[in-house]
Amino acid sequence: MPAPKDSSGECASPALLSGWAKDDLDAALAAYRVTQDLLPEGWPRAGDDAARHFFESAFRIALPGSEGLLTGYYEPELDGRLSPDARFRFALYGPPCDLPATALWFSRAEIEDGNLLAGRELVWLESRLEAFLAQVQGSVRVRLADGRRLRLGFAGKNGHPYASIGKELIRRGELDAENASVAAIRDWAARNPGLLPGLLRTNASFVFFRHLDLPPESGPLGTLGRPVTALRSIAVDPDHVPLGAPVWVEWQGQGRLMIAQDTGSAIKGAGRGDIFLGSGAEAGQAAGALKAPGRMTVLLPCGAAP
Repeated sequence: MPAPKDSSGECASPALLSGWAKDDLDAALAAYRVTQDLLPEGWPRAGDDAARHFFESAFRIALPGSEGLLTGYYEPELDGRLSPDARFRFALYGPPCDLPATALWFSRAEIEDGNLLAGRELVWLESRLEAFLAQVQGSVRVRLADGRRLRLGFAGKNGHPYASIGKELIRRGELDAENASVAAIRDWAARNPGLLPGLLRTNASFVFFRHLDLPPESGPLGTLGRPVTALRSIAVDPDHVPLGAPVWVEWQGQGRLMIAQDTGSAIKGAGRGDIFLGSGAEAGQAAGALKAPGRMTVLLPCGAAP
């Protein structure tokens, strides 16, 4: 399907998108400004123009929208300790000194069996599953006993492909595809603690963390190295969507302008997106429940080739 055209035959203005007029484009522009200096030469830089005028005058729908799956991710907020004890026994780790830039490092099972990250512990959590899920999300806020808050963010991975434990439980017949949410996985883990370590090892990928110095109101860092914004930043496949580009996202009867500011191991394809939903338990519940068909329409600068 070709990209929509206006009456002059040019690629259409985003103002023609269904729901565009109702969106809070000021919020979208604030997110766009966070990474606009990282865009290639020729991409618009927002000045003092009003948000609606900026997006409608500087961008066009150069490509048709892509249908696909939309999910959500978040920044967990968990209790933790700087030293292990009987309650806090599961660590998040910094990267090893010998982590290769491009080649595979050891798998999750090999790391655990060989205790290969001893001495690289950054913080200790009380749940094996929540430590694993923090790796999946790629960031975490940790509440310490003295009231301090640690912010940890992605610092690398072992290079092995990501495998979904939800899909593995479906394959085993433990969960139905329609009900394979994070809440369902937590429920299964609570009922099957002895089987949980083996399940987690089916995902050979392992993520490492680093300390971040971020203000409390800031989101975690995305792939572009800048904070992401709740309900305005989306993780995309950079082979199909330019990082930093505005993307009109439609799902479950709503439309919202977001900025492509993150990526993810499971985010593949032109219509595949993962929406950042914020930090903490409420955002986690929303992220765990979001799995919906949607449509993503990338906006490109006026005159840019598709």
